[in-house]
Amino acid sequence: MRITAVWAAILPLIPATGHAREVIHKGDVVVVPLHGEVAPSLLAFLRRAVKTAESDEASAIIFEMNTWGGRLDAAADIVNALNQTKIPTYTFINTNAGSAGALIAIATQHIYMAPVSAIGAGAPILSTGDVAEAFMNKDKEVEIGDRVVHPKGAILTLNAQEATERINDKPLLAEGIVDSIADLTKKAGLKGNIATVEPTGFEQIAFRITALAPLLLLGGILGAYLEFKIPGVTWPGIISAICFALFFLGHYLAGLAGWEVVALFVLGMVLVLIEILFFAHSTIVFGVVGVFLILASLLWTMIDRYPGQNFFPTGKMLAMPLLNMFIAIVGSFIIIALLARYLPRTSFYRRFALIDSNPPGPSLAGAPRQFATALALAPGMQGIAVTVLRPSGKARFADHVVDVVTEGEFIAPQTPVTVIQTDGMRVVVKSAE
Repeated sequence: MRITAVWAAILPLIPATGHAREVIHKGDVVVVPLHGEVAPSLLAFLRRAVKTAESDEASAIIFEMNTWGGRLDAAADIVNALNQTKIPTYTFINTNAGSAGALIAIATQHIYMAPVSAIGAGAPILSTGDVAEAFMNKDKEVEIGDRVVHPKGAILTLNAQEATERINDKPLLAEGIVDSIADLTKKAGLKGNIATVEPTGFEQIAFRITALAPLLLLGGILGAYLEFKIPGVTWPGIISAICFALFFLGHYLAGLAGWEVVALFVLGMVLVLIEILFFAHSTIVFGVVGVFLILASLLWTMIDRYPGQNFFPTGKMLAMPLLNMFIAIVGSFIIIALLARYLPRTSFYRRFALIDSNPPGPSLAGAPRQFATALALAPGMQGIAVTVLRPSGKARFADHVVDVVTEGEFIAPQTPVTVIQTDGMRVVVKSAE
């Protein structure tokens, strides 16, 4: 019932998913609409479209553009994505390519414009030739030969007729004026069928998830640690599973990873569990291999790799994933060290720690104080662990079973323990081995 209620609350916040992923055949001309604000969500969509077109061996990509601009950092990332593609790219400016949109259009190999359209009025970010620089710098004068195409004092904006004007037998910016995508393919000599890639609402969610990658990794690692240290309490494990699921799902929707990395992660987890449950005192091979597979899957998920690139990532491709991984791991070590030191001392921890594995029989956990005094538990007293201590559990001293806690140490059942501190009914022990 609670899950249904939560889903009912979340569902209205999720944008419509639009069309299913398109079928593109070899040699098709892929049309990618770039409408509205240039924003990070547009980057997620464009990345998927470019990778899909290249993977399916399309003959060309046409970006059908109508935007007044937007975030320049997103435009710079989109320009970088366009620079990765190995197939011909075209921009069809259908009405407007303003500000950041002009930068994206210039990054493609060919530009065509509708009869009533304009390009320009960008802000400083990149420069690609004199005309492009004049889109961004009002103090830039554009001079071709003896002719001043654009004087200083204003940001350059070109309509279709001005952009296609031929100077010295070359177009100023755009190669021609066309009425439609079909007209563009005819004039550009593109022969393949037209296939359109539409954006999905989940791609907007995907970008937000990928931007939170370090926090999701941190939450997943800490949740797994608390689940291991406080068995019988399910919420840390649930939080860990949700964090890792969102991490992989977001990168999958953003086109950064496939389900094979999830399989690699699960295999690593299985090996770690085998090490803990069956070989805790004999070998570390399974644990080491498992941890390596987990880290490799998490790192590989964040790598933005385009079709045709080398299998092994370069330094630039690894920079951001390694930074995210470093933040998550260092943050986890710091928080885990603090939890191991202070969490066992809290009443909150003792309230939830190790309930299911308690053996039947007498315990001093709720006994009157005189019983504890009679037992004379004091630092240095020897006993034996009755249950697993991770770090809370039960130990036997003489004929009494006592609730005890370690300082974060993992102690297996039937291991000799020594009392190192008593504070009222709180008994802190360590392994006597």
